[in-house]
Amino acid sequence: MNLLVSRSIALLALLCTPLLAQAHPGHAETTGLALGLAHPIGGLDHLLAMLAVGLWASQLGGSARWLMPVLFVAFMLVGAGLGMNGFALPMVEQGIVASVVVLGLLLLWAKRLPLAAGATLVTAFAMLHGLAHGAEMPVSSNAMLYMAGFAVSTALLHLAGMGAGAWRSGMLSRFIGAAIAVAGVGLALA
Repeated sequence: MNLLVSRSIALLALLCTPLLAQAHPGHAETTGLALGLAHPIGGLDHLLAMLAVGLWASQLGGSARWLMPVLFVAFMLVGAGLGMNGFALPMVEQGIVASVVVLGLLLLWAKRLPLAAGATLVTAFAMLHGLAHGAEMPVSSNAMLYMAGFAVSTALLHLAGMGAGAWRSGMLSRFIGAAIAVAGVGLALA
């Protein structure tokens, strides 16, 4: 599993490399793919939540190991579609920050929810993240490429979290969970 995670992280780095070249004038991004790839990585709240989903899925094991990340990506795309079409909920950003804190605490406490409850929680958090991604899509971007980009980045972040969980160190998962929860509180206070 560590080889898979290492390759996933390397792929993510390669996919984001074009963003560095666009720091110069005259390299306008019109496709949306690079913007989509960068979006989950550019915000600490998204980055931490997506790593936490992968780590928690690994901690849960069994069918949850793959179900949680797949549900997250699928319902994030549903939320993004809604966000792109003008659907809005109040306090989406606060909900995203809450997802970071809650997922961090689940990791810290090594909490095993019933599969249906965990899936519902992950689905709700995914919808919030998706709404934000969709609402923040630049008007000039190709929606399908933008969505494909952030779906790939999200999946790779989940794999990175799963890779950290593959070390099977309960203390490491708890430590990472505590750090994520503290960072989430910091985001809430910022």
